Amino acid sequence: MRIEPAGSRAEVGAPERGSRLPHDRWRPLEIAFWLAPIPCYFLFPGYLVLGSQVFITSLFALSLDLILGYAGIVSLGHAAFFGIGAYTAGLLAAHGWGEPLSGLAAGGALAAAVGFLVSFLVVRGGDLARLMVTLGIGQLVYEAANKAASVTGGVDGLGGVAMGKLLGRFSFDLEGRAAWIYSFVVLFACFALARRVVASPFGLSLRGIRENDRRMPALGTPVRRRLVAVFALSAGLAGVAGALLAQTTQFVGLEVLGFTRSAELLIILVLGGTGRLYGGLVGAPLFMLAQNYLSGIDPAYWQFWLGLLLVAAVLFGRGGIMGMADRLQARFLKGADR
Repeated sequence: MRIEPAGSRAEVGAPERGSRLPHDRWRPLEIAFWLAPIPCYFLFPGYLVLGSQVFITSLFALSLDLILGYAGIVSLGHAAFFGIGAYTAGLLAAHGWGEPLSGLAAGGALAAAVGFLVSFLVVRGGDLARLMVTLGIGQLVYEAANKAASVTGGVDGLGGVAMGKLLGRFSFDLEGRAAWIYSFVVLFACFALARRVVASPFGLSLRGIRENDRRMPALGTPVRRRLVAVFALSAGLAGVAGALLAQTTQFVGLEVLGFTRSAELLIILVLGGTGRLYGGLVGAPLFMLAQNYLSGIDPAYWQFWLGLLLVAAVLFGRGGIMGMADRLQARFLKGADR
């Protein structure tokens, strides 16, 4: 007769099959964060178009945070995947296929496929090599779209993007009602997916790779395969964001592929904080509101003040807004324990 020792697998405390990781639980502050935009839909009807743009930019920032904040892959060409998703959805709509959800899926799928192919070049080198490769890929895609003017519209942009009704009932109106709800729901769905990924063993292995990619193989982690997978996922989410932009604005211009868009994305993550998922969601509205406010004050030199804000955020706000929030929370808890 075999007696099980205390704390063994037969005792209470052994994980039940199918139980979720502790970090997969939604905290009250997170629920409040996602409920907060809903009253804005009714209180600020004149800013619904801006709100949808904020949601799209937040999703784009979230896609970069997956590879930068969790896997440690620095990219200066992430706009390439954003633009691929935008042109895919735009071209489908311009040629008679204006159904939003299938166009969104097609934009994300094509961007993920291109990201998968590009990832084999990106994961081979160090930080500097990755910067150069991603920057080069971004420039190549930009010039390809510029040269293929008969397909993309070139510098004039892709016109004739006629979107059908969302779910066969809701039209994309000028007030931006359908666009706001559509963008918000897609952002939440993609965030829930990313949140589940980073809270899984796969996400934990990404953090280990970010901290020390040379030791992780000793634990049996296939480093390159992990990086390839997360890069493809990140590219797919960027493609979904680009498709959202094309569908809600019903226009696609070359600027969706520009280097400026990739650089602004890094600024957003610096302001919000990397490696926290919510950093991009906080940084996007902060950056867009600061950009709008500063350009209104000084239309000629507003970028100077934006650069000054970025320098101040790096010097005095280590970890961005989310980093400062974590430090304030730690001080509050420490004071409460006393």
